[in-house]
Amino acid sequence: MELARLLAALPDAYATRGLDLARVQVHRVVTDSRDAGPGAVFVALNHRGYARDGHEFVPDAVTRGVSVVVSERVISLPDSVVVVTVPSTARALAWMAAAVHGFPASQLALIGITGTDGKTTTGVMTHAILDRAGMVPGLVTTVASGVGGLITPNPAHTTTPSAPDIQAVLASTVVAGGKCAVIEATSHGIDQGRVDGCEFDVAVVTRVTHDHLDYHGTFEAYLEAKAGLIDRLAPSATAPKLRCAEKQAILNASDPSTARLAERAGRVGSGVITFGLQGMVGKPMILGEATRNHGWGTTTQVASPWGSGTLEVKLPGHFNVLNALAAVAASCTIGVHFGQALDGIATVARVPGRMERVDRGQPFDVVVDFAHTPDSLEQALRTVRARISGRVIVVFGCAGERDRLKRPAMGRVAATLADIAVLADEDPRFEDRLAILREIADGAVDAGSIEGRDHYFVPDRHEAIHFATAMARPGDAVLLAGKGHETSIIGAVDGRRSTITWNEFEVAKSALADLGWTA
Repeated sequence: MELARLLAALPDAYATRGLDLARVQVHRVVTDSRDAGPGAVFVALNHRGYARDGHEFVPDAVTRGVSVVVSERVISLPDSVVVVTVPSTARALAWMAAAVHGFPASQLALIGITGTDGKTTTGVMTHAILDRAGMVPGLVTTVASGVGGLITPNPAHTTTPSAPDIQAVLASTVVAGGKCAVIEATSHGIDQGRVDGCEFDVAVVTRVTHDHLDYHGTFEAYLEAKAGLIDRLAPSATAPKLRCAEKQAILNASDPSTARLAERAGRVGSGVITFGLQGMVGKPMILGEATRNHGWGTTTQVASPWGSGTLEVKLPGHFNVLNALAAVAASCTIGVHFGQALDGIATVARVPGRMERVDRGQPFDVVVDFAHTPDSLEQALRTVRARISGRVIVVFGCAGERDRLKRPAMGRVAATLADIAVLADEDPRFEDRLAILREIADGAVDAGSIEGRDHYFVPDRHEAIHFATAMARPGDAVLLAGKGHETSIIGAVDGRRSTITWNEFEVAKSALADLGWTA
C-alpha cells in the first residue's frame, strides 16, 4: 500500500520529512524494532507506565531496514527515511493498523465489553451466543482470541492486546464471513488507544469498582477511561460503518456509575439498556427475577424488551447471572433472537480460571478464580460460602508494582468472609514479596484476624496451595484467587526479572494427588 494512503487514516494533524511519499510502499506496521524490516512502518510508542520509550529503539529499526518512522517528536534521521511526527503515536498506530487491514471494524457489528470485573465471562458468554446463532464471531478476551470455533488461548498478562493484533483478529473475522466481533477492553487498553480505529455498536460496562489506581491515579480518572469505550460508539468519519446496528450502551442498573455513563451515551447519540436482578437498586430493562441456586449453577426468570424465558447459567454466583444478562442484551441488540440467546448461555459450562472447580473426588471443594480486586474477591467468597457447609479457606495475594491501596482492602474482605486466609505470591515483580503480604495482612488484622489462626504467610504459591488443601476438611472449600487462567508468575531473582511457568488448575490437582485424591 502507498504510504500516502496509510497516512490518510491518521486522526490527527501530522508533519512529514524525508522521501517523496508517493514513492514509499508499506505493508505492515510494527512497534518492536526486532520485527522491523523493509516495507515496515516503525511506530515509537511511549505510554506512561511502560518501562522503555519506543523512541529509544528508532535507530535499531532503521538499521533493520524500515523506511518510515512514526514519532511524537522531531528526530534526525537520514533523508532515505520518512519521519512522520504525530501528537500520539498510540492513536496513529491504531488507525494505521486498521487501514492496513482495510478497516475491518466498519464491516462488523462490534461489541465492546469493559468494567472492573466480569469482562471475560461476559465476553465468552456473548461469543457463545453469537457462535450458536451462526454469526461466526470474532473474539478478543483475557483468556483467548480467534474467530468462530477457532479460539486460541492468550498466554499474556494483558487483556486488551495491541492495536495491530486486534485489527488482525477483526480482519480474520471478515475473511471468515463473520458478521460481528466481541472485544474485551480494559481501562489501560482504552486509555492507550488500543481500541482506536474501532467504531463500536454496543458498549457493555459490567460494573466499575476499585482497581488500577496505580496507573490512573484516581477513581475519577479510572472511570473516565472506562467511559472512553462509550465514546467509541460515535460514528467514524474515517471508516463509516458498512454494517449498521442500533447503538446501545448496556449498563448495570445497580452500579453507582451508571447515571454518569448513561449521560455519556446520550452525548454520542446512543441508547441505554440496563440490566439487573430483582431486589437490586435501579429499574433494569432486562431483569432477572426469582433467581435460585442449584448446585454450582443458577437459574433465573428473565423479562426483557425481546421476550421472557428461563435463563440457565451453569456458572455459580449472582454476579454470573448479571454477566449473562449483559451478554443476552448485547447479542439481542445486534439481532440475535431472544430464545437463541438463552440457548447460547446454556452452552457455557466453564470459563478458564473463572469459578472453575477442581474435582478429583475429594470431600471438599477447590475453586480457581481470577478474583484480584476487593469487589471480585468478595463476590467469589460469598458465592463459595453459599454452596458449602464447612469452612472457606482462601489463597490469594496482590500484584507487585500495582495498586497498593487495594491490598489492605482485600485483607479486610478475606478476614470478614473467609475462615482462613493463606497469603501467597500473585506477581510480586520487583517488590519485596513479604512486604506485599504484610500490607494485605494489615487490613486483615484491622478486621480482627490473628496470624497463625486466621491467616498465614506462605509466599511460595505452590506451597501455599498445598498448605491450604492439606488443612481442608470434608464440607470445606478452598478458593484459589488471583491467578485464574494466567500461565506465569512474575517475580525477581538477584535483581533480575524472573518468570515462572504456572498453571493454577494443575498445581491444585497436584496438591490433591499428594493427599491421595486422583480420581
